[in-house]
Amino acid sequence: MPRFPVGFELAEALTAAARQLHATGTPDNTLSTAVELTVRLLPGAEHAGISEIQRGGRFRTLAWTDEVVRFAAESRHGPREPHPDWDRLWTTPVVRTDDSEADGGGTALSRAGLRSALSLRLRADRRRLTVLTAYARKPHAFDEDATRVGRLFTAHVSLALDAATVREQLTEAMRTRDLIGQATGILMERLGIDAAGAFDSLVKASQRENVKLRDLARRIVDANTGSGGRGVNER
Repeated sequence: MPRFPVGFELAEALTAAARQLHATGTPDNTLSTAVELTVRLLPGAEHAGISEIQRGGRFRTLAWTDEVVRFAAESRHGPREPHPDWDRLWTTPVVRTDDSEADGGGTALSRAGLRSALSLRLRADRRRLTVLTAYARKPHAFDEDATRVGRLFTAHVSLALDAATVREQLTEAMRTRDLIGQATGILMERLGIDAAGAFDSLVKASQRENVKLRDLARRIVDANTGSGGRGVNER
């Protein structure tokens, strides 16, 4: 059995993991690194995956350690309907499955040979939920200690993911500064704010709607010139 860190060793392990997460550069690389680190850090974890759930049932797997994770996440209802337990993560940060065969099996987890799952909320807003899930082949693999470690780790993942997202957006903004400048000018006039406030509104709208900054700016410019589309304050 692998020896997972505890106490001071855990603090050092989480610090090292945080450094790795922040060194990834892009959101996709951050997610891929996170699932690999989950298996190394989380007591009992053998596999891990990160999925995004949207209100209304749309669902996709963003990162995974191996194909069994995708099968367990998607095969029960298909990629449009997530695992039913995940719906609870809109209101609680952790959902634990102790034994997928407890009620006779037949679930996607049991069919994939996975008996335990620990799902932890990474991000949540009104429209979408991002979930990190660890899996194990034996029942009752995740106890309270694993849950505490998981929550500490997901806090680091969330911070690194936010930082990577901002870096990516700022890089994209530099590449498309003319378009961003036009959109910023439109927002300054429309909202009566300065350039910094207009750009901040643009970035926040981009994160909220999960739309690239460049694409949102183009939408605002097109809407302003009568080409259609929605502005940043429209719903």
